[in-house]
Amino acid sequence: MSGRIPVSVLGATGTVGQKFVRLLADHPWFEVAAVAASSASAGKRYGDVVRWREPVPIPERIAGLTVQESAPPLPGPIVFGALDAEVAGPIEQAFARAGQYVVTNTRNHRMEADVPLLIPEANLDHLALMDRQRDRGWPGAILANPNCSTAALVLALAPLHQAFGIEKLFVSTMQAVSGAGYPGVASLDIVGNVVPYIGNEEEKIERESRKILGTLGPAGVTPAEFAVSAHTNRVPTIDGHLMTVSVGFRRRVTPDDALAALRAFPANPRVACLPSSPTPPVEVETRMDRPQPRLDLERGRGMAVTVGRVRPCPILDLRLALLGHNTIRGAAGQAVQIAELLVAEGRVDRPA
Repeated sequence: MSGRIPVSVLGATGTVGQKFVRLLADHPWFEVAAVAASSASAGKRYGDVVRWREPVPIPERIAGLTVQESAPPLPGPIVFGALDAEVAGPIEQAFARAGQYVVTNTRNHRMEADVPLLIPEANLDHLALMDRQRDRGWPGAILANPNCSTAALVLALAPLHQAFGIEKLFVSTMQAVSGAGYPGVASLDIVGNVVPYIGNEEEKIERESRKILGTLGPAGVTPAEFAVSAHTNRVPTIDGHLMTVSVGFRRRVTPDDALAALRAFPANPRVACLPSSPTPPVEVETRMDRPQPRLDLERGRGMAVTVGRVRPCPILDLRLALLGHNTIRGAAGQAVQIAELLVAEGRVDRPA
């Protein structure tokens, strides 16, 4: 395996699974040793069953792998989860019981008290929650990636919450169709249209943001004490979730104060050194018509969040717009970053 750490991908034929394959194909630390999917695909050549939708050719070596069942044993200490949430829960638990670390994009375990819900730049200390899963008798662990909208929103807000303390948050999202997977939203529903509803998305943002920005203590994570009102909308862009946000703080905050905090936000050195970490993690855009998905989505190789239009709010304190890549920062890219963190923290050994 060329001295790299073998890893496996669950749900490898789906949209996020394909993104994992693409990001891991030339990764300096990891190498895809197995791809797994449903029983309908198991036993077949990956290149023959996947409907490849990434804008680069399917990696030849991985295309030749035989698709495995989504059940242990699979090779490697790390398993990336991109299964449908309807089936993912017990499968991911089985891998944790088998001693592997599951870094998952599914919603099933995000709000469990002993599962870290991670954005490495925002809540690195929550990684310690994984040790509490030993009480379940698991030699492995489950680590959760947040909802794709939550990932961008909270990374952008983390510097402001750390500096000023958020009390109230209003967010309206404009979410790309790739967030619905493939085939996603029917063309007659989305072309030339906006759909003002995404099932369970508002609740995920409201719950997950408070857990991620919460405080880790002896009893677990105490959620951050701010109110969240979320409105989610599906719009006819391919990739990139754009959000407009109004924020109220514990004290008066000017746009200049906020811009200074955003620009000064450092990634923890333990995170900044990871191969997938962008520098900086939050980019400030001063042009009044930015950020835009077409122009700003690939900043930091899709791992940076762009914040713009920071200005006073007549109801709360500040208004701003932010943009994040929903399938990279909001899904596969951040999950790979979490796995890198496991290696950097010494929880997964590198090959001798």
